[in-house]
Parts: sequence; C-alpha cells; structure tokens
Amino acid sequence: MDQIKVVAGVIIWQDTKVLLGFRLSKHGHGVWSFPGGHVEFGEHPDQAVIREAFEETGLVISNVEKITFTSDFYENGTQYITLFFNATSWSGILENREPDKCLEWAWFDPEFLPSPLFIPIRSFLKEKNVLIDYRRQ
Repeated sequence: MDQIKVVAGVIIWQDTKVLLGFRLSKHGHGVWSFPGGHVEFGEHPDQAVIREAFEETGLVISNVEKITFTSDFYENGTQYITLFFNATSWSGILENREPDKCLEWAWFDPEFLPSPLFIPIRSFLKEKNVLIDYRRQ
C-alpha cells in the first residue's frame, strides 16, 4: 500500500562529534541513525524532534535549527519525508532509553561515520556532501 510518512531527525553535537544509534527496530534494522522518529498528527516538527531525542536518549535538546529534508522511497511502497534538524545545545546524561529499538548510542567524528548508515542519512550526505558544516560553533 502506497503511503507517505513524515519523520524528523536531529544531529546532536558533543564538541566535534555527532550522536548515532544502531537501530534494532524493524524499519531500518541494522543501520546507524540520528535520534528521531515520526511526527505525530498536530505536532510541530520542532517539538517532535525534541520529544523523540528525549524518548530515545534521555537528552533534552534546545535551540533546534531546521537544516534540510530528504524524500526516500522504500520497497514496501512507503515514502518517507525526513526533516533534519541541528541541536545547538542539550543537557542531560546520555542513556539508551529504548533498548528494544536501539542497541547503543555512540559519538562519531563526522568525517569517519560508521557503516551502514540509514537511508535518509545517506540521502542527506549525498545532497549536502559534508556533515561537518553543521558543527556547533
């Protein structure tokens, strides 16, 4: 069945490194991804990414900036529109709050990202070339 879904992902920086989680959920199983998830009906994407980051990592992000979006098609007939945000500040202690959906969270140098990456991140990097441009100053 053809459908479209809107999701939001956030690039969270710790100094010069970005946070990625290794996905265990059915959609995107076995790949690395930024924190994020579905935008719920009536929810603003900015709020969705703040909520998802906390639900998944325990981190409270603020000052989120919209970066770009990607549009990806999957074999099951679903199109995902992924809205990407940059987190300019955060607080809290990193923890894996959804161990059934994520094996671990880890910080990576944006020039040496792990593989494989989730399809929307690959699309984002193909369009933008480098992630380092969004590093927190």
